[in-house]
Amino acid sequence: MSIDDPLSALQQAIKSSTPITYSTSPSPQDTCSSLLLASHIVFGSSTFPKTALTRYRKPGSNANTVNGADVYSLEALYVAWLLQDANAADYMKQTREHGLAASGFVSVTERKKVVEWLKGTGGDESRIIPFGSAAAEGESTTPPGTPLGKFASLPQTATPSKNARSSTTAATSTSSPAKRRYVPDNADIEVVKKIKANEVELKDRKTVLRGIKPNNFSSVRTVIAEKVKKVKESSRAGSSSHSSTPGPSDNKSLRKRNNYPIIIISSSPTALITMYNVKRFLQEATFELSQDAKARSAAEGNPKPEDMVPLYRKKTAMESSGREIVSHSRYFVVDSVEALSKFGTDAWDRVVCVMTTGQAWQFRPYKWSEPRVLFHHVKGIYVTWSNDPPNPKIKDWNVTELKIDPHRRHVDKSTVANFWKILDLWIQQNKPWLMT
Repeated sequence: MSIDDPLSALQQAIKSSTPITYSTSPSPQDTCSSLLLASHIVFGSSTFPKTALTRYRKPGSNANTVNGADVYSLEALYVAWLLQDANAADYMKQTREHGLAASGFVSVTERKKVVEWLKGTGGDESRIIPFGSAAAEGESTTPPGTPLGKFASLPQTATPSKNARSSTTAATSTSSPAKRRYVPDNADIEVVKKIKANEVELKDRKTVLRGIKPNNFSSVRTVIAEKVKKVKESSRAGSSSHSSTPGPSDNKSLRKRNNYPIIIISSSPTALITMYNVKRFLQEATFELSQDAKARSAAEGNPKPEDMVPLYRKKTAMESSGREIVSHSRYFVVDSVEALSKFGTDAWDRVVCVMTTGQAWQFRPYKWSEPRVLFHHVKGIYVTWSNDPPNPKIKDWNVTELKIDPHRRHVDKSTVANFWKILDLWIQQNKPWLMT
């Protein structure tokens, strides 16, 4: 049975598993083995040019005005069904090899819907143009004498020649509507004039700061006043503590020593920072395991650590003129209240930092044994490995975590620099008389 519609013939052949062959002419006897070499596709007793247009609309096309650019060709639909199981890259490659233009082949995203409709298992029926719909004019390639059937409006064109394609392109470009010139509205012109009249032209960095409203910095002044008041009170407290030092020992060197800040670390043997490795860590910015530092100290003839370790810190600053200023600061590190008592009665006034491992027993002999109270008077530092999970015991403590990487020693320098930055800021705000 002969079918006059290429889309219906393709669907019927696929659903009934009718063999589909290729021909180099309208005659089914001129068969060939390749679709690329063929000019016609044979569905049983029906033969159609492979470039024949079908009633299957492309996505985004207007359903009311249909022309040749709005529908798929027979070859495009057949190639989509033929390569339904090919991956996207292989499918795109073979569509190019078949000479299908970028706008002519079925896209990868549309392929599934097309194949489902051709098989009769689904698809989008609204994309099928019904018989008798209006379409663009075109030359029919149906052999003379063959009935056109109900769907006679869509052009069925063979592959055009080079000259024909050129003429078609020229006709299309000629018939395209001219770009409409923009005519501004008079009301818009007046609005633009008012905007430009109120614009401020920025010429340099001084004119940028020009303003019509006076600046009010009263809120900033209030915040600074509170900080200045706190610094003054801390200075008076430091002066009174220094004046209470006993007379015989109140010499110049002792007063200078009493200005050195004190850092207390944990005496736990499992602590990351101990009296064995604290000097190398905070002074040389290199972390060493406590047991390794202990073995090295024993090899040097010092089996027991000192109860008080001095730290010398070098600080570099740049003046506005570019001159580099180098200063040195001194700190003391202890791990027990007994060692702290050697600094005199005002020792706790000079404690600026307490390093903890998160164990509350460390604070029992301290002046403030409650962690919440202790870390209100000193800066709290919780030392831990960078890969350790969060410690729930310290969530209510006012401490800052100091994370040490267990393997990468090149990051120790930035870790120590961050520690000194935090501590300097705390001393400046809370105990400025200890800034040296």
